[in-house]
Amino acid sequence: MSPPVLTLLYVPADRPDRARKALASRADVVILDLEDAVAPAAKEAARAGLAGLLESATGRPVQVRVNAVSTPWGAADLATVTELPPSVSVRVPKVQTPADVAAVRDAAGDRPVHVLLETAAGVEAAFAIASAPGVASIGLGEADLASDLGVVDDGDGLAWCRQRLVVAARAAGLPPPAMAVWTDLGDPDGLAASCRQGRRLGFVGRAAIHPKQLPVIEAAFQPSDADVRRATEVVEAVASAAEAGSGTAVLPSGRFVDVAMVEQARRVLALASRTAAHSS
Repeated sequence: MSPPVLTLLYVPADRPDRARKALASRADVVILDLEDAVAPAAKEAARAGLAGLLESATGRPVQVRVNAVSTPWGAADLATVTELPPSVSVRVPKVQTPADVAAVRDAAGDRPVHVLLETAAGVEAAFAIASAPGVASIGLGEADLASDLGVVDDGDGLAWCRQRLVVAARAAGLPPPAMAVWTDLGDPDGLAASCRQGRRLGFVGRAAIHPKQLPVIEAAFQPSDADVRRATEVVEAVASAAEAGSGTAVLPSGRFVDVAMVEQARRVLALASRTAAHSS
C-alpha cells in the first residue's frame, strides 16, 4: 500500500510570490486556485501565469482548482488546463452529477479529476460521482455546503455529509477523502482536534490554506508508535496463521484478529512509511 497524501495546500494562482513558496513547501500536493481565492478581475491574469508557475514544480504533484463549469470563467479555465503538462490534475468545485465530471473531461482531456461536493444535490449523488470515469478523489466544500443546507457547521451540522463522503469514496474504490480546510489560522489546537475527529470518521489528510497548518495536520494523522506496533502485530500474526492454514490468529495480548482486520493495519503502516520517508 503506497504512502497516502496527508496535506494539500491551496494558494491563489494570481499571487506568484505565494505560489512559489507553496511549491517549495512540505505539502504533499499544491493546489493552484483559480476559484474563490482569485477576484473576478484577476482571473484572466491568474490563468495566464499558470504555465510559468509550473516551471518550478518539476516532479511535484500539482492540481489546478478551476471555476465551476456553470460560471463565466469555467470554460476558459479548462481550456488553459489543457495546455498544461498531463501530470497536472484538475480540481473541480460544485460538482452535482456524473455529467459534470464528463463535461470537465471533455474539455480538459484525460487527466485526473478531483471533485468537490458543495450542494445537497452533490452529496445525494456522491457514489455516482465518485464512480464516474476519471474521478481520482472526492471532497467536500464545506462552507458552500453548510450555506446550501442552512446548517451551522459547529462540528455536528455536517457530520452526516462527511460520513456519506467516506462511504462513497470507499464504495467507489477511491482513496479515503481529505478533510476540508480549517479557516481559523489563529486556532491550531482547534485544527488538531478537528483533524483527530475526521480521522475517527475515516478521513485521511486535510487541505490547508497556510503552510503553518501543514505540521499540525501531519501530526494529527500520524500513527503513534503504539499504533504501528499493533498494526505490525496484526499483519504478522495473520500472515503466520495463513501459512498454517488458518484465517484467524490471537495476538500476545489475547486479542482475536482475522484477515478482515489486515487492511486497516496496512493503512496504519502506510501512514507510518510516509512519515519515515518525510523524516529521512
